[in-house]
Amino acid sequence: MVELHFQVEMLTSRIVEPGGTLVEKPVEIRTDPITGRTARVTFARAAEKETAVDALPEPPPAAQEQAVCPFCQPQLAMQTPTLADNLGGTDRLELGTSTLFPNLFPYGRYSAVSLFDNRHFVKIGQASVQSYADSFRNCRDYLNKVLASDPEAVYMAITQNHLPSAGGSLVHPHLQVHADRYPPNHIRFLENRAHAYGLQSGRGLFTDYLAHEQAAGARMIGQSGDWQWLAAFAPEGFFEIWGILPGAASMQDLDTTLWQDLSRGVLSTQKFYRSLHRNGYNLGLLAIENSASRLELRLRILARSNYAPWVRNDHTGYEVMLGDMATFNAPEETAALARPFWQ
Repeated sequence: MVELHFQVEMLTSRIVEPGGTLVEKPVEIRTDPITGRTARVTFARAAEKETAVDALPEPPPAAQEQAVCPFCQPQLAMQTPTLADNLGGTDRLELGTSTLFPNLFPYGRYSAVSLFDNRHFVKIGQASVQSYADSFRNCRDYLNKVLASDPEAVYMAITQNHLPSAGGSLVHPHLQVHADRYPPNHIRFLENRAHAYGLQSGRGLFTDYLAHEQAAGARMIGQSGDWQWLAAFAPEGFFEIWGILPGAASMQDLDTTLWQDLSRGVLSTQKFYRSLHRNGYNLGLLAIENSASRLELRLRILARSNYAPWVRNDHTGYEVMLGDMATFNAPEETAALARPFWQ
């Protein structure tokens, strides 16, 4: 029988503190059962005084610069590009509060921006569910047009970078949407892993992952409709949370209710981050849009370093050069702290 292994190794580092006391500092090494990558929980660092997390930082200066923002009216029509003729014969896609247009700086063959909320700046956790759902659905409609025009561009993603600390170049709220014939590293790995797991077990990789976590309980957070939310077992970012839709492998199949349910979970996660005085985050939803794909839908969202003066980056030489993410809080603690925001 094929099984997923949730492996935890404990180690201790023995040091003599400045006062002369011999102490043991615990470190946990967790192996992600999906990727095989290891992550470290360095508990001792949780006691450190971290800059700019005792209160939510002030909005960035760009939050007041509507007059020069290309995503605000009236600049939008003059300063953003328009869609090519093969993608529907319209300049931009409109759906509810969302406007979608090509990314001026594309990352691949099909790269677009989907605006949500008509305000120039929206603080973390304060967007509306409807605005997110409109933007997600607009991304889905764009990806459907891409697929109709180029059936080989099946590797797709919807992402978000909130604030410069998460890689965002503009504070005006928006999602990025991507499609290409060439899979990025994560999608390529997950495609192969999900396919091999399905052939061996006859089951879905994320369905089995979720079943294990539901039985264990400690990392489960809540649900929004059919979306199930949990803390990542071996996080690759701070306070990393997943939303899994078991059995669903295509964004094309999601109805309006499922997009709204996803949006509620995203907003609940953001409100949790806001309670921790965090203001930056990344999210990503990946899909392979062909009938052979066994990769089920999973949204990942994780907090980034705050956007504030003199804040330490969340990636150090350990992450960049050694390849292991080191976080300070156990995923079980993340889940316990997050649960109230799903109630």
